[in-house]
Amino acid sequence: MIDRETLEKREYEYLSEYACKAAESRGRQRAEEKCGVRTDFQRDRDRIIHSKSFRRLMHKTQVFLAPEGDHFRTRLTHTLEVAQIARTIARALALNEDLTEAISLGHDLGHTPFGHNGEKILNEIYPKGFRHNEQSLRVVEVLEGENGSGMNLTYEVRDGIRNHTGNIVPVTLEGQIVKTADRIAYINHDIDDAIRSGVITENDLPAACVDRLGHDHRSRINTLVMDMVTSSDGNPEISMSDEAREQMDILRSYMFKHVYLNSEVKAASDISKVEQIIKGLYNYYTAHPEQLPAEIYAMRDRYPTDELAKDYIAGMTDRFAVTAYERL
Repeated sequence: MIDRETLEKREYEYLSEYACKAAESRGRQRAEEKCGVRTDFQRDRDRIIHSKSFRRLMHKTQVFLAPEGDHFRTRLTHTLEVAQIARTIARALALNEDLTEAISLGHDLGHTPFGHNGEKILNEIYPKGFRHNEQSLRVVEVLEGENGSGMNLTYEVRDGIRNHTGNIVPVTLEGQIVKTADRIAYINHDIDDAIRSGVITENDLPAACVDRLGHDHRSRINTLVMDMVTSSDGNPEISMSDEAREQMDILRSYMFKHVYLNSEVKAASDISKVEQIIKGLYNYYTAHPEQLPAEIYAMRDRYPTDELAKDYIAGMTDRFAVTAYERL
């Protein structure tokens, strides 16, 4: 039998000196008995996969609102693509794949229904503001688990989830990988979806970016991954060449101008409906907190009503939010 101690020993034998070793984790929020056959990071990954929040990602929008077709990305498929890209980089650099995968799978658990439009609206109406990375952390620390106890994940996974976006650099190289892998994934798969939908064509993409990064989806991802591996190899931080980062930023700017803010992708009428639904639900549940699910309402002595209403709405899938709005 390969037990946990053997796995932890192997990490010291095969991983880079810069890798985060499971045996050196800063620990969990609450002490608990260790698993006999899994490291703490493997256990964290499994807890995330088995959570309700993870399952709900399959019905949360990535970019296209109510797309017609079976092949458009959802928040779940985005998460899986981030995990694949991040693990490839971690493996090539001899870093901790288990930690990398756990952070990747948990990074978007707090995302709202209706993509970034839902996030923007909740940020406007919730007094303390709303950021999906902070909500993802709240999911794993509070909302998932009995009586608001959370998943009790390790510090390194929680740090990577919170800091996968924003200006703060994750404390581990594995977290730093996820931070960039997230951007590599969404820029490239959103291009793929936009081409599939007919909003843009491959020929519309900036020529310099295509020439440098690749003329198809697979090539561009491979170029960026290999650039990260080459630039980070043997270094105590994760980096990307200036040229590759510049080209990726140009692609990102192009996508904002021609896809993310394109009326063909998100018509003003659809965005107005999203705003109406989220504001309507928020106003209803703040006025009638007793109508919140029992497990959320049970936390009313620990958290204010507006925060609990925000938590409930942020956890909804697109279709559940629509159904709840229509019912109420």
